[in-house]
Amino acid sequence: MEELNFKNKKVRYDVQGQGPAVFLLHGYLESLEIWEEFARELAGEHTVIRMDLPGHGKSEVIDDVHSMELLAEAATHVLDAADVDHCTLVGHSLGGYVNLAFLDLYPGRLNGFALFHSHPFADSEQVREKRQGEIDLVRQGRQKEIFDVNVPRLFADDNLQAFSPQVEWVRGIAESTPGEGIIANLRGMMERPDRSGLVENTSKSFRMLAGKKDKYINYETVVPRIPIPENGRLITLENSGHLGFVEEKARSVKIFRDFLAEAGNRD
Repeated sequence: MEELNFKNKKVRYDVQGQGPAVFLLHGYLESLEIWEEFARELAGEHTVIRMDLPGHGKSEVIDDVHSMELLAEAATHVLDAADVDHCTLVGHSLGGYVNLAFLDLYPGRLNGFALFHSHPFADSEQVREKRQGEIDLVRQGRQKEIFDVNVPRLFADDNLQAFSPQVEWVRGIAESTPGEGIIANLRGMMERPDRSGLVENTSKSFRMLAGKKDKYINYETVVPRIPIPENGRLITLENSGHLGFVEEKARSVKIFRDFLAEAGNRD
């Protein structure tokens, strides 16, 4: 593991493997550890970069609001520290929102990008209210209630028993998220703009991976609204909730090996 200084705050990252670069961005209440097995599978053929987004894991909180643009800027500093010019960016959930800000601000550094259980839309009023409710819980010292609700919902109902060790592992990662980091990142998500037009009009190679049983991104109502560009493809994980790289790891690895070859990564 490595560390760098970004805006006078510590950011943790990791680089493993050799070859064309792929950058894995984790989701809300996660850390770079969430990609551990996935990264190991890809590292035989690729330089795999991971980071703790500021306010998660062992990366420090930078500001009261962690905008997606701020997090994307932090990601560019990790790329620079890793001496990587171009990459394919894979964003899970919150990481997908950061991914799109990166595409907006630094398109020249991307060979391709993927949204993994994510979407390009701004928060609905209902989602904003839910996020505000979580902010209120943190302020009351009741973060445990957030973990109690959110972690099991990451998995499809019929995967909870079979993946019970992974559920506890994910919960441990979530519990490492500091309260100030939870609030800063929730505020950033609440304020992010709609970037669906950016996705629709991109010339980059694109993949959208959606879980048929996802409780956060409804497969029937949200996924059909996501524009798929000419160089893009929607792939459905039939047996996954919101953590396809855990619930259907082998298939997800194959999908991304194929995608990375198509994206035409450069060293």
